[in-house]
Amino acid sequence: MSVEQGRFEGMIRKGNITSIGSNSTGPPQCVVQPPGGWSRGDGRYQPHAPPQSGSMVKTQNEPAELVKRALDFKTQGTQCYKDKKYREAIGKYHRALLEMKGLCRVLGDPDTSKSPSSILTSISKSSLTEEQKGAVENAELECYNSLAACLLQMELVNYERVKEYCLKVLRKEGENFKALYRSGVAYYHLGDFQKALHYLKESHKQQPTDTNVIRYIQLTEMKIRRNAQREKCEVP
Repeated sequence: MSVEQGRFEGMIRKGNITSIGSNSTGPPQCVVQPPGGWSRGDGRYQPHAPPQSGSMVKTQNEPAELVKRALDFKTQGTQCYKDKKYREAIGKYHRALLEMKGLCRVLGDPDTSKSPSSILTSISKSSLTEEQKGAVENAELECYNSLAACLLQMELVNYERVKEYCLKVLRKEGENFKALYRSGVAYYHLGDFQKALHYLKESHKQQPTDTNVIRYIQLTEMKIRRNAQREKCEVP
C-alpha cells in the first residue's frame, strides 16, 4: 500500500470521506462530507443563506411594516406581563418603542429624543393612514404605562424611571389614571411628598373608590404632617 492510499483510508475511518475510488492516471478520488459527518440531505446541514436583496430590506423598512412590528412587540409585552414575566415584558415594550423611533427615521425625522407620536402628527406627508397614526400613538402611551407597571413589580424598584415613564404619558394624556397614580407612588418613594399628594389626589378624582389611591393619600398626608412637626421642633 502506498503512503497516499494509507492516508485516504485513514480519512475514511474518521468519517470525512463518503466514497473513494481510483483511476489509472491519478490519485484516489473522494467526496468530502460537510463538517461533523452530516450529509447534505440532513436537516442539520444549512448552507450559507444568500444575502438579502435590496427589495426585501426595503419591505422590512416600509412604514406599514414598522407599525405592524411595533404593535406586535407591544402585544407580546402585554402577554409577558400577564404571565408575570416582567423582565421579558420590559424587553418587548422597549423593542416596540425602538420600532416606532425607526418609523420616524424612515418618515424623515432622525431626532430619536422626540416622542414618536408627536413626530407623526407634525409630518404632513406620510404613507401612514390616520388609523395607523392613532394606533402608534396609543401603543406608545401603553408601552410607557406598562413599563412603569413592570418596574413597580421588580424586587428593587427604580422609582426615578417609573416617574419618567409616567410623566411621558401625562404630557399626552393629563388625566390618565394609571399614570397619575403611579406618578404619585413614585414621588412618594422618592421623598417628594407634596408632588406625590398632587398626583394622588388627581388620580383620586378619576377613581374616588380606589383603595390603593386612598391608602397612598393617607400615607402621604401622614408623612407631610410628621415633616411639619419635625421642622417645627427644630425651630429655635
